[in-house]
Amino acid sequence: MGRVQDRVAFITGVARGQGRSHALRLAEEGADIIGVDILADDVHAPYPLGTQADMDETIALVEKTGRRMVGVQADVRDRGALKAAVDAGVAEFGRLDIVSANAGISPIGGMTWVLPDEEWGAVIDINLTGVFNTVAVTVPAVIAAGNGGSVILTSSGAGLKYVPNLVHYNSAKAGVVAIAKTLANELAPQQIRVNAVAPGTVDTPLISENKAMFKMFRPDLEDPTLADAEPVFSMMMPMGKPWVETVDVSNAVLYLASDEARYVTGTVLSVDMGVLNRV
Repeated sequence: MGRVQDRVAFITGVARGQGRSHALRLAEEGADIIGVDILADDVHAPYPLGTQADMDETIALVEKTGRRMVGVQADVRDRGALKAAVDAGVAEFGRLDIVSANAGISPIGGMTWVLPDEEWGAVIDINLTGVFNTVAVTVPAVIAAGNGGSVILTSSGAGLKYVPNLVHYNSAKAGVVAIAKTLANELAPQQIRVNAVAPGTVDTPLISENKAMFKMFRPDLEDPTLADAEPVFSMMMPMGKPWVETVDVSNAVLYLASDEARYVTGTVLSVDMGVLNRV
């Protein structure tokens, strides 16, 4: 316990899913949390996004660990709103040490030449520009704290091994790796480390409530369920399970945030049961 004791972490997409899991895991190890989430659905996400009730539950779960949390509604496409959230959190806690740029959406997409302009724009704006905005408003506060620090950007296996029908998602997540590696070079003199995590399929609402994905995996069924699609997920995984749990990704984030990774920077850590390694 106490691997990030008395540090402060800023997390985007915190209301549920991986963001909530990261907040709880870091809080369990001693961090206070500044979290943002859009708290509204997006027409380009074929599954419901987090709500205010989800945010309230995340705050309550963090507080049960004995740590504090400032939760703010903000869209990662809105740099001003992100900056206001960072300022509010730093005013409350006095510092910023850890950044987890986690927010993103995953539409089903389509072949590159037929993908709608609006869907391309939404995914790039949220999944790539949203990460850029997060970095832009948090890094000055991490530098000002003068404690070194750790920035962890959420990429994806799809940003490293390109999946058909997901050119917008692949492109955004590949761009996230470029941001991480560039920033790692820029911030090394300040002893601030920057890394990316590349999750595979993770058990979040992006999977469990994504009926469009179920249909893509089981086109033979009129109205497939998660249970119908689960065997297809399992077939994709070298280790034979359908998905990793959110805590598996959160443990990777915790490691990169902790002093155990004090000389780890400019890397991409995959949490995917070996999918990227499969030829």
